[in-house]
Parts: sequence; structure tokens; C-alpha cells
Amino acid sequence: MTASSPIRTERHGDVLVIVSDNPPVNALGAAVRIGLEAAIKEGAADQSIAAMVIRCDGRTFFAGADITEFGKPPVEPLLPVLVDMIEACGKPVVAAIHGTALGGGCEVALGCHYRVAVPSAKIGTPEVKLGLLPGAGGTQRLPRLAGVRLALEMTAKGEPISARRAQEAGLIDRIVGEDSLVADALAFADEVKAKRPIPRAAEKTVAADPEAVAAFTKENARRFRGFDAPAANIDCVVKATELPFAEGLAYERQAFMRLMTGTQSAAQRHIFFAERQAARIDDVPTDTALRPIARVGVIGAGTMGGGIAMNFLSAGIPVTIVEMAQEALDRGIGVIRRNYEATAAKGRMKPEQVEAAMAALTPTLDFDSLADCDLVIEAVYENMEVKQEIFARLDGIAKPGAILASNTSYLDIDAIAACTKRPQDVLGMHFFSPANVMKLLEVVRGAETASDVLATVMALAKRIRKVAVVAGVTYGFIGNRMLMPRQVEANKLLLEGATPEQIDRVHTAFGMPMGPFQMADLAGVDIGWHRDPSRIENVRDALAAEGRWGQKKQAGFYDYDEKRNPSPSPRVAEIIQEWREKTGTPQHEVTDEEIVERTLYPMVNEGALILEEGKAQRASDVDVVWIYGYGWPVYRGGPMFWAKTEGYDKVVAGLEKHGFTVAKSLRAGTIK
Repeated sequence: MTASSPIRTERHGDVLVIVSDNPPVNALGAAVRIGLEAAIKEGAADQSIAAMVIRCDGRTFFAGADITEFGKPPVEPLLPVLVDMIEACGKPVVAAIHGTALGGGCEVALGCHYRVAVPSAKIGTPEVKLGLLPGAGGTQRLPRLAGVRLALEMTAKGEPISARRAQEAGLIDRIVGEDSLVADALAFADEVKAKRPIPRAAEKTVAADPEAVAAFTKENARRFRGFDAPAANIDCVVKATELPFAEGLAYERQAFMRLMTGTQSAAQRHIFFAERQAARIDDVPTDTALRPIARVGVIGAGTMGGGIAMNFLSAGIPVTIVEMAQEALDRGIGVIRRNYEATAAKGRMKPEQVEAAMAALTPTLDFDSLADCDLVIEAVYENMEVKQEIFARLDGIAKPGAILASNTSYLDIDAIAACTKRPQDVLGMHFFSPANVMKLLEVVRGAETASDVLATVMALAKRIRKVAVVAGVTYGFIGNRMLMPRQVEANKLLLEGATPEQIDRVHTAFGMPMGPFQMADLAGVDIGWHRDPSRIENVRDALAAEGRWGQKKQAGFYDYDEKRNPSPSPRVAEIIQEWREKTGTPQHEVTDEEIVERTLYPMVNEGALILEEGKAQRASDVDVVWIYGYGWPVYRGGPMFWAKTEGYDKVVAGLEKHGFTVAKSLRAGTIK
């Protein structure tokens, strides 16, 4: 090992300790693998060494492979070869685990003969979240050590397990002291150094468990729908019960390479990096001083306001929430408490955490109480005049340096900011409903929004566990602006011969959680309706005029039973036919392909226009918006990535076929 190697060795009597120091997470990059190989060989060749311990400096054990190497020429030793070499070593090797042993790190630990861990450690194989499987023997060693059931859970779902659970399953040999990992691992190595035979996962067998496989597959059918990787993980775990170890490894390797070269893994890896890239603001220095946010104000205790408040309360940030009427305030606070108590009932919060969150909430009818807030978020209904009135009033009471934000979904942030004497302190914070659940936050940068205001809110988004994307001022920002052409075309297709069920089915088959009309029923058919039953200008007006407002009325584009299960509506079919005749719209057989070309391709086109206008920083940001805000299937990588995998020429041809004006960058294939 060279002086610059991230791997060093330390001798403790007849035990060789192999230490990785590769911050921040000891990723198993080429230099680490080379160093580990050399260190294992050193220990194996030295007759005075009886056992070895592998541990890591810093905050974690090996937390996975270095995914920046994916797609690049391989550098030996490859991880599967390294893990096999560790397992084949003639001297006991002990993994000393703290932090997380994830992915390749878990596989290194499984290749060791023994494993000790601190109580707070977690172990897992999250490769499925990148469209992959553990490709260094994980699908073969896990079931041999812990059984089929746990191996399925760890590989196909990708969730880590605690050290305690790992010990109960046989993955961990001993739980050691939180502050004495090194000493305890050395003592353990001393205990086992002379024990023979050396235990190796590869030499174990595991019984088939078809009932567990069938039950697991059925339980997770909805979660796995559309994804290739979960099925591949399940298949490889099953093969561990059917094949000798060497054949199982070969099978796993083939499956890994199939996934690695497929479009789904490419899409999932794209989103992994895109999410991190979205946090960067191109023209704002990373060392920009942030404004302190000690208290947040929320105007409006309705569905959005209450959900927004919960994000900050859950992060330990006190909130002042303001309403106009006591009844509305009480109702909103009641909903917040019920939401928290429901979370606690599921075991995801402790009762004392619920009480702490509620204690940090100050409900009031006094608008002037917002004077001591560092950030105030307006969350009233979408009406420009109302919002401007609120901001003009806020301008008079908010303290100097306070950030003033609007939760508008569509409206012009610059027009709102113009009602204040401090437009530099104003921006949009577009939360998605339900705001306490949905991960996306569109941060809308006004023409005069100060750099430190933008940087502060982006950093705050991370603190409240949101994925934030910077958007420019344009009607609907990124997500809703792209949604509009989809909805327009979906409504046109209804008049031309399609049904709501067909259009929605095409979208759900594509991988969306719901189609345009299912979404309309969930949100409310009456949203944005002019409220005049005598003024009927389209199918949606006709539904609204009859009180078919969606799921809340058990009738919208679909009929609903008491459990909100939808069924096609004969009355809606009549209304659509009436409008076909009234408008004289020519009918034709609408194919599924046409629905894709006319509802999804225009979204891509709109995304390209948004990028050309500088209303989004990068194409991957557009993808992040649609993954985290609208349920675009992650295995398709977002609309802009999907268009690239479909082929820009194909998308352009589809748009031109239906008379759309194509964005220049889309036509040229220069979207970035």
C-alpha cells in the first residue's frame, strides 16, 4: 500500500487491523479495493498474523460502492473478486461495523467470516433503489446466513435493518460497545483466531421456502409494479436455494449486468444524481451566508397551511399559524393533531414527540403575531388580489430581514413581491399536497429575490426533508405548467372518441399513479370552476354544474362507492356524447399510442420550452419535479430523461403528426 492509499494496516499482537479512511462514507472505489486486496494478502502471507479485523475511520463502515464508477472502464480488483478473496482467506477475518454497512459494504461484511457491530449500526442492500441487485454475492450469501424471508426483504425492498435484528437473524455474531468497537473487535478476533473450521457463507446451504416467496411477492405487488429490479432480486434469492454457490454467483452476475445495462437502472441512477444536483444554485456561491430561521409563520390553517406547518414542527422549528376565524383555526389545529396521532399509532412517532410538536405550535387570530417570525409562508387560496393584500399587510409588520413566501401553485411571484417595499425578501415556496407527505418543494425565484434568501430556503428545505428545485417565474412554474398541455389534450381526446377510462389506463400502464381524470376527481372537479351552473362551456363545467365534483361527492368523471372505488359512469358517457354532438367534433378510433403522443409528448415539449426560457436550471431538475411532485415512474427517469431514451426524433415526429409546434432544443436534441 502506498502512502496515499485510503487503506492502512495496524498490528495489534497477532491481529492485523485493516483500516479504511475514505471520507465521507468509505465508498468502495478502486483505491479502496486495491488497498483492501493488498492488506488481506499481507495478513495472509505473514505467519505471525493469526486473524484480521476490517474496520473504517470516520462516521461509517463501507456505505456502498462508488457509483461514480458506473459506466466507466472497470478497475481491478472488482468487488465480487475482492469479497470472494476475503471469504477464501485461510485466517479468520472479522468485520467491525459502525454507522451503516450498505450495498457493497454489506457484501464485504458478508464475505468476512465474523461480524461484530455497535448497537446503532444498520446493515442493508439498497441496490434495488438504483434498479440493481447486490452483485458481489449479496443475493447468495444473505439467504445462506439469514434465510430466504429476510434476504427477500433486504434485497428486493432495499431497506436496512438494525444491528439487533441482524444479530437475531444470524448476520451479526456479536453486538459490541458503542464506544469500544475497536477494542471489542480485537478481543473477539482473539477469541476466534484458532477456531476451525472457519465459517464461510459460501459453504452453507439454505432450504427453499416457496410459501415465503409467494407471500412476499403478493404483499409487495403494488410496490414493485413496473420495476424490473425487485423481481430480479427475488429470482436470485430463490436461485440460492436451488444452485450450488458458484453457480448462484454466476447467475447473480448475469442478472446484475442485465439490469446495469438496462434503461430502468440508468433512469434510477439518473434521478439519484439529479436529486443532489437540484440542490445546487448555478449563480449563488455555496458559501453564501444564510439567514437564521428560528420561527416560521404560516398564514392559513387549511389543508395546505396545516400540512406546511407540520413540516417545520416535525423538524423542531416553532410555528405561529394565523387564521381569520376561530372555527377555522380550531379545525386546522385539530387536523394537525389527528395527523400526528395517526403517525404515532403506526409506531413512526412517540407520544411525547406528538406533544412536543403540538407545544411548538402557536395558533392565533392575531396577524401581528407574525412580527417575530424569520420566515412567513402565505397559504391561502389561489387569488392574486387576496395574496397581494396579505403581502402588503405583511410588509408593514414583518421584521427586517424576514423572508416572505407564497405557497402559490401558479401565480406571478413578482406581482406579489411588488406589493412590498422589500421584493428582495420575497419568493415562492410551492408545496405539494398533502404538504406534510409530498417530498417536492418548488422554490420560485423572483426577479429581485436576494441570493441569500434563495440559499436559505434551499438549505431549509433539506432541514425539513424536502427535495427542492429552483423554478423561475412563469405561470404554473415547472410542474403545473407542464401539466396543463396534458390536461388540454386529454379533454380534446374525450371529444374525439376516447373515454376517461382509456386515457387513465394508458397513464397508469405507463407507470403514473393515476391518470388525468382520476387526478381531477381526487383534486376536485370544482377546483377553478366559476361557480355559475348556468354557464356551461365544456365537459368539466357540465360535471361541476351537476354536483359531480369528484371523490368528495362520490361522483366526478367516475362514479364512486362508499370506499371511493371508481367505476365508469353512464351519466358521464352521456355528457361527453352530448358535447361531441354539440361541438361537431369528428370522431375516430383513438389508439393508446395516440394518447401517449398527445398527452406525454407535449409535456416534454413544454419542459424544453421552460428550459429555453431559463425557468428551470437544468433538464434533470424538471425530472426531479415530476418524480417527486407528480408520481412520474422513477424507472423512467422523469419526462426529459424518458424523451432521450425514447429518442428525440421519435418524440418530435409524434408531436408534428398532431400539429404541435416543437421546441427548438427538442428538435435539435440539445436539451440539457
